[in-house]
Amino acid sequence: MKIAVIGQSLFGQEVYCHLRKEGHEIVGVFTIPDKDGKADPLGVEAEKDGVPVFKFPRWRARGQALPDVVTKYQALGAELNVLPFCSQFIPMEVIDAPRHGSIIYHPSLLPRHRGASAINWTLIHGDKKGGFTIFWADDGLDTGDLLLQKECEVLPDDTVSTLYNRFLFPEGIKGMVEAVRLIAEGKAPRLPQPEEGATYEGIQKKETAKINWDQPAEAIHNWIRGNDKVPGAWTEACGQKLTFFNSTLNTSGLVPEGEDLLIPGAQRPGVVTKAGLILFGNDDRMLLVKNVQLEDGKMIPASHFFKGAASSALELTEAELATAEAVRSAWQRILPNVSEVEDSTDFFKSGAASVDVVRLVEEVKELCDGLELENEDVYMATTFGDFIQLLVRKLRGEDEETACVIDYVEKAVNKLTVQMPHQLFIGGTFVDAEGSKTYDTINPTDGSVICQVSLAQVSDVDKAVAAAKDAFENGLWGKISARDRGRLLYRLADLMEQHQEELATIEALDAGAVYTLALKTHVGMSIQTFRYFAGWCDKIQGCTIPINQARPNRNLTLTKKEPVGVCGIVIPWNYPLMMLSWKTGACLAAGNTVVIKPAQVTPLTALKFAELTLKAGIPKGVINILPGSGSLVGQRLSDHPDVRKIGFTGSTEVGKHIMKSCALSNVKKVSLELGGKSPLIIFADCDLNKAVQMGMSSVFFNKGENCIAAGRLFVENSIHDQFVQKVVEEVKKMKIGNPLDRDTNHGPQNHQAHLRKLLEYCQRGVQEGATLVCGGNQVPRPGFFFEPTVFTDVEDHMFIAKEESFGPIMIISRFADGDVDTVLSRANATEFGLASGVFTRDINKALYVSDKLEAGTVFVNTYNKTDVAAPFGGFKQSGFGKDLGEAALNEYLRVKTVTFEY
Repeated sequence: MKIAVIGQSLFGQEVYCHLRKEGHEIVGVFTIPDKDGKADPLGVEAEKDGVPVFKFPRWRARGQALPDVVTKYQALGAELNVLPFCSQFIPMEVIDAPRHGSIIYHPSLLPRHRGASAINWTLIHGDKKGGFTIFWADDGLDTGDLLLQKECEVLPDDTVSTLYNRFLFPEGIKGMVEAVRLIAEGKAPRLPQPEEGATYEGIQKKETAKINWDQPAEAIHNWIRGNDKVPGAWTEACGQKLTFFNSTLNTSGLVPEGEDLLIPGAQRPGVVTKAGLILFGNDDRMLLVKNVQLEDGKMIPASHFFKGAASSALELTEAELATAEAVRSAWQRILPNVSEVEDSTDFFKSGAASVDVVRLVEEVKELCDGLELENEDVYMATTFGDFIQLLVRKLRGEDEETACVIDYVEKAVNKLTVQMPHQLFIGGTFVDAEGSKTYDTINPTDGSVICQVSLAQVSDVDKAVAAAKDAFENGLWGKISARDRGRLLYRLADLMEQHQEELATIEALDAGAVYTLALKTHVGMSIQTFRYFAGWCDKIQGCTIPINQARPNRNLTLTKKEPVGVCGIVIPWNYPLMMLSWKTGACLAAGNTVVIKPAQVTPLTALKFAELTLKAGIPKGVINILPGSGSLVGQRLSDHPDVRKIGFTGSTEVGKHIMKSCALSNVKKVSLELGGKSPLIIFADCDLNKAVQMGMSSVFFNKGENCIAAGRLFVENSIHDQFVQKVVEEVKKMKIGNPLDRDTNHGPQNHQAHLRKLLEYCQRGVQEGATLVCGGNQVPRPGFFFEPTVFTDVEDHMFIAKEESFGPIMIISRFADGDVDTVLSRANATEFGLASGVFTRDINKALYVSDKLEAGTVFVNTYNKTDVAAPFGGFKQSGFGKDLGEAALNEYLRVKTVTFEY
């Protein structure tokens, strides 16, 4: 067909190009006159193709068509007029002239929202469905017969821009082309518009966009987003006109704490918080506004409203303005579909991809004398105005954020000056707990107070979860590539290695860990864990799956592995840093954000770790750390509706409670590493010296405060006495002392309550008739020291045969020579199944026993040999889910299946 395209903008340009690709002859293009020397994109494109372009400033005067304009139009002989987006009034002499008439695009589901601000009113009225209509053009009142309509869901936080870019623009272009195709085929319907449900709203202007505060929060939110970005919903406050942008009703976890902003007519003052400006409707519900435009036109983050001029936009010098224009030209080259780069132009919403980020960084480097930008800078300042502000601050040397203020506790110990943060870590900042509540953390070596630590409250959990949620949904963490995420984790591991002596010293002070062991295991394995999972970041991938084809069409099915969101991690006190690392490494590698609750008695290495995450450049809010009680902090994390996963290591009793809370709250994903009573079976054909050595390690490693410790040793009768004799000899050689002394191999128990529990445990064993061979008492010195202990003649019915001590207590039982199946039955007669071990030189016996043992880990001729690449986790009431290895990643991922038909 011969078509005249009447309109403007990128939308008009795209419709024009698609119609030409369809084979239609465009006989003429009618667009608006040039503005400030810049031609409209539709006219520019048509001129490239040699198509006649007309730029009439108007088509009629005093209600009458201009004869010379109509004559020029009629000379083209168009068979159809296509009006993709037209801001001019076109006379009926032109509308009715072609054989097929004229069709026009309208961005609403007519007859609803007739008029020029249809998208605005779709949002202002809170419509759940939006869309567009292509109708047969009338006299400008949007009442013509319907040809085609397409609808879409309106999302809760959609603005005019997001709705337009997501659906109305791309699908509208397709719709216009489809409508022309139907006309060419003689299949285009003409359906009279119903009057039922018809609305007509006027053009939204700045003077009519003032917010009415006497309505519910949802209505205020709809008013703000319906006027975002033009003309902008405004109110009067602080003696000036403030315009609000980027509104959301998603305020879960936000606490209205901050500085009040008095707003005339509002039910309650607004509250400026770190997340933005919280506003209230007359129903007392909250909404959040993230950006505020001041009366002078400066746009600032709402959270910076009371921070003074420094938070407002910079005033640029003439030289900086020239640089800004040069950069604007670079944006224009990278974004050819944007007719004019304005301060509000969003780099990515305008079509930029990751390769364009690299190009922009390089162009800026060339324009600004080698200024080095990071890719992350572009992701954090996506609009042109924000990008120029960031760029100028960097050029002025003002780009560095104020260094995080850390109130250290310093101690001169172990030939070091150890600096220990002691506050909560929320949103990248060390802060006091609600009400400035604190508690004492104790040095188990002498019972002295190390320092006071902030004691998190329920409101602190809500703040931390909100920070993690914002970092996950809106922050840099979700925007950078998986490989860049891995780079940050590698950097974190390097920093941990640089501070390994300080971290190991803190473990010795706060947890009683023997320093040399802490260097190798507590800290050393933590470093290995982060390096291991850093390498996984860019290797998490789905797959394609062959399915039954929907013949005659075909299908493609693929899976994607996605992060679950905000995770809560609750760690125990025996390996404070290592347990944190095992779970957090996998959690972060998968792309999640996290709130960590360290054990209340051992918080200090977790808080030092928080400091290192800042130095590594981990974005704010990705990691949050809350020392506090399990009954408050752990419970709130389990109950919180915005937490999507809990990883817990601790007792079976508490694990069951967490599992129940996770189910009742929001069916959280959960993984549990719980109690154990790990059996170690020592056969007579073993290497006895090695069995003694490893048997000692299986029980006394880390003072027995070891989740996989051998809770019961079964020794074949023929070597039982010899085994016990050698063990007692080795126990007598153990050096009990200050964990910071290099020759110490047995330090204090973690805390006083645990020491009491061990004393009671031994008393129970003696009362039930077990033989106390050695130990069983507190060491007579300051601190929480307990003697390495050995019990023999332990029968299956005894308390100490069934329950975990979690201390340096070896429980030895005999079994008859050659009776493999009976000892297996006894070893498996427990509700726990975390680990197990067997010592024998007979490979067939080793394989048979390892098959039969009901535990998540089986050690053969070794013990405690864990590795970051090997999955770790229990069976039965020792929990489920895995730490370490590739399997651990699945605990923090969800699998999405996507099926295409073509």
